[in-house]
Amino acid sequence: MGFDGNSRISSRITDIKPSGIRKFFDILNGMQDVVALTVGQPDFVTPWHIRDAGIRSLEEGRTYYTSNNGIIEFREEIAAYQKRRFGLEYDPKSEIIVTVGGSEAIDIAVRALVDEGDEVIIPEPCFVCYDPITRLAGGKAVKIALKPKNGFKLTAEQLRNAITEKTKLLVLPFPNNPTGACLRREDLESVAQVLRGTGVCVLSDEIYAELTYGEKHVSIASVDGMRERTVVVNGFSKAYAMTGWRLGYTLAPEYFTKQMAKVHQYAIMCAPTTSQYAAVEALRNGDDDIEYMKGEYEARRRLIVSELNRIGIDTFMPEGAFYVFADIRRFGIDDEEFCQRLLDEKHCAIVPGSAFGENGKGFARLSYAYSPAHIKKAITRIEEFIKTL
Repeated sequence: MGFDGNSRISSRITDIKPSGIRKFFDILNGMQDVVALTVGQPDFVTPWHIRDAGIRSLEEGRTYYTSNNGIIEFREEIAAYQKRRFGLEYDPKSEIIVTVGGSEAIDIAVRALVDEGDEVIIPEPCFVCYDPITRLAGGKAVKIALKPKNGFKLTAEQLRNAITEKTKLLVLPFPNNPTGACLRREDLESVAQVLRGTGVCVLSDEIYAELTYGEKHVSIASVDGMRERTVVVNGFSKAYAMTGWRLGYTLAPEYFTKQMAKVHQYAIMCAPTTSQYAAVEALRNGDDDIEYMKGEYEARRRLIVSELNRIGIDTFMPEGAFYVFADIRRFGIDDEEFCQRLLDEKHCAIVPGSAFGENGKGFARLSYAYSPAHIKKAITRIEEFIKTL
């Protein structure tokens, strides 16, 4: 009898579906003349002074491992940046871990906090990784359906109704991918009021913190009584156009950080050395880069919303990130069929809302991290397509 490799694989991993976003991206390979609004990354090249710092570190031979938690100089700059931009204070020696992108930061936080059978509350639609990472850690994902009528914001009532004696962790993915929703200070105060007196921890994914329009981002860690129960996740991909450098970090009290560091230490060792030196330069001298790129996204945000509404696709104005979450329910076909047919018939690619969970069904995510000309070309094809429905 031959060896059956498939039967030897962990059921915990075989039960997890591949990313719905990546599945759709793979369809694009080999197609010609596709206009895509799919990619969740800036269309800007990493600013030159940041690239130059990375190059210089290589020329100077800085090619060795760093400490597990990252170069101390870098962690000091992260601490200074967070205090300057968001009013958060963390000890660079004991409360910061440099990770391989924000995704690893989320992973080590969940693995350090969640035991078998613990419940993790995940507001949905949201980025695709929270549910699989929870399940890989042995936890149970409890979904809260974010409602368009609430601007896709988590409400205190929804949270209160979802908490049980098994709840260990709340994921706060705001500013939100894919909806563009933000939680302002008054929203966070309401969430905090529910959490006070419970043992529920918070994973606050703030990767889009610099990309808010209007009011400045507020971290729940700055709300009274929340810092001690919160792991803040952030990184460099979105704010500094550094997606390929793979660099993120956690901010958390020492008792959380010490345990997350074990997962990081054994799974990763340390984040890329070259990336860390480049990011030091980003933090020291990159504020103007952030403001320039955000200004460009602001103009694109208004363009894509007005154009979608003009052609009859209801779309609310996002408050953060660089996505719109368009309501396509009135066209009488599900979101996956809509996006597949749009791609097949008009060679225009957007992402089905169901890729971001069951509560994203009936919507589609369009990224405006593209030039205005590219956005207009895509809208033209979408308009041609919906006329055929």
